[in-house]
Amino acid sequence: MVLMRALFISAVLFSMAAPAQQPQQPEPAPIKVQVNEVIVPVTVTDDRGRFVSNLDAKDFRILEDGREQKIAYFNRERNQPVVVGFLVDLGNASRLHWAKFQESATELVLNLLTLEREDRYSGFLVTYGNEAELAVNTTKDPEKIVEKIRKLKPGGGSALYDAIYLACTQHALVRGEPIEPRRVLVVIGDGNDNSSKHTLDQVLEIAQRNLVTMYGVSTSAFGFKNVGEDTLTRLTLETGGRVEYPLENVYSNISGYLSTPSDEGNYAIKVGTGGYSSALATGMFNAIANIAGEVTTQYILRYVPENSDSPRQFRNLTVLVKDLPNVKVRYRKGYYPYAP
Repeated sequence: MVLMRALFISAVLFSMAAPAQQPQQPEPAPIKVQVNEVIVPVTVTDDRGRFVSNLDAKDFRILEDGREQKIAYFNRERNQPVVVGFLVDLGNASRLHWAKFQESATELVLNLLTLEREDRYSGFLVTYGNEAELAVNTTKDPEKIVEKIRKLKPGGGSALYDAIYLACTQHALVRGEPIEPRRVLVVIGDGNDNSSKHTLDQVLEIAQRNLVTMYGVSTSAFGFKNVGEDTLTRLTLETGGRVEYPLENVYSNISGYLSTPSDEGNYAIKVGTGGYSSALATGMFNAIANIAGEVTTQYILRYVPENSDSPRQFRNLTVLVKDLPNVKVRYRKGYYPYAP
């Protein structure tokens, strides 16, 4: 039986590491992605935030620029192959809760890159302070990433946009990207950027061109407005992911939490106490569980666009679930049909 597919995605990585004895390494060129067959990871949750995992291809509709497309491939199996890039913020703003976020990053790596995945998951680590660095290249061994995370210390600025650009263009490719395995980035940080050479629009475009789905684990403390929240929201919303705020509800059930002054801030649960640690741990655990659950419980839809000759650069996507009006559907908001 011949599976009919008119087109395919080609990904080319011009990245060759120089020998260790040479004083300088050539800078890798960006990964170029030609989008012909479009891959759309989709998450469906009910009105209580629970995953809806029993849908079939007939339950979905995909529209490109308002025009309905024919679904050529559908998969709802758990633990489909994924390459996960972990982006860890080392900026000064991370100092207060650094130990907890360091522990959370470790737990997320171990959760996603486990033997239970049957070697179908790979990962890499990018850190960013004043500059972005590929700290651990693509590997199936979670211990390599965990060992590096345990040695990290925060300090300096925050080059988030450069970190996203680097993650999209310079990690070693796994054969089959971005179709199978697909690509995911998880940002563990507050969304602020004060050190990057690239802009938000530039890195959002490179993420969309490289078919990346982005998630965020915010390090923003409860009760404080962070200007980076809008950045994380936009990055994740437009690529099909979402942001978790593990510190958001730490004090939500405590009366007068903002009227109890202390040297470390207006905290009703004192920093360093058992109650504070317990509240943080619960928030972190829930955030990690939610991100890992979503990455491993997505529907994968693919189609060949009917208007493949259209000169339109960016194409808008709409994914609908038939006969289930109260569900929430998350997916990438569009894609670029041609390489940059």
